[in-house]
Amino acid sequence: MMVAQLFGNAQTEELRVSYPQYRKLLEAGRIVRAVVVEDEFHGWLSEPIVVSDRGEPRKLGRIVVRLGQVDRETIDGWLKYGVEFRFEKKRVNWTGLLLNVLPWVLFIGLWLAFFYQMQAGQRGIFSFGRSRAKLVADRPNVTFKDVAGADEAKQELQEIIEFLKEPEKFRRLGGRVPKGVLLVGPPGTGKTYIAKAVAGEAGVPFFSMSGSDFVEMFVGVGASRVRDLFRQ
Repeated sequence: MMVAQLFGNAQTEELRVSYPQYRKLLEAGRIVRAVVVEDEFHGWLSEPIVVSDRGEPRKLGRIVVRLGQVDRETIDGWLKYGVEFRFEKKRVNWTGLLLNVLPWVLFIGLWLAFFYQMQAGQRGIFSFGRSRAKLVADRPNVTFKDVAGADEAKQELQEIIEFLKEPEKFRRLGGRVPKGVLLVGPPGTGKTYIAKAVAGEAGVPFFSMSGSDFVEMFVGVGASRVRDLFRQ
């Protein structure tokens, strides 16, 4: 495997030579075939050239030289010394281009990801005191007809429903909006369902929020969320 690799390197690597060196190799008949790309001559040698690389000999079987221009006299010289040649258009080195562009793409991608994380962090900081309430329904279809029992609670909530339906009527009479209603009872007795029924009777949106959402380790965050909930 190592021998094959060395042989492949000798066949693919090119030795850049000067124009006089190229003429010397050409006139000696050591160039057997060539590919001409614009004004660059890529030649294959009949026998590799031994060069010294950091004190170690290396064999290279290809040369490259810049001719400046390719005229009829140059082509006649190739024909004279039996060089098989062909012309090719210059190809785009996609591998080299990719290796040059890829680091920049990775750098920009990492920078954008970092910038996005910073923006998300800032949004999280500024929204720390905002309410986490969820709009369950714009206008719930639950009414008092769907609530069994709790007649006393329904009667006491009628005034709240009337105010939510026609707040201007109460304001003209000097009435104030209730600060809130506290529904007390064991879990599963229908407190949330009655609150949704109040919103359904009044035709107003219904927001749902758990009590644990108001509890935070930082002082004032819970109160800020309550104020934000009422602003919504």
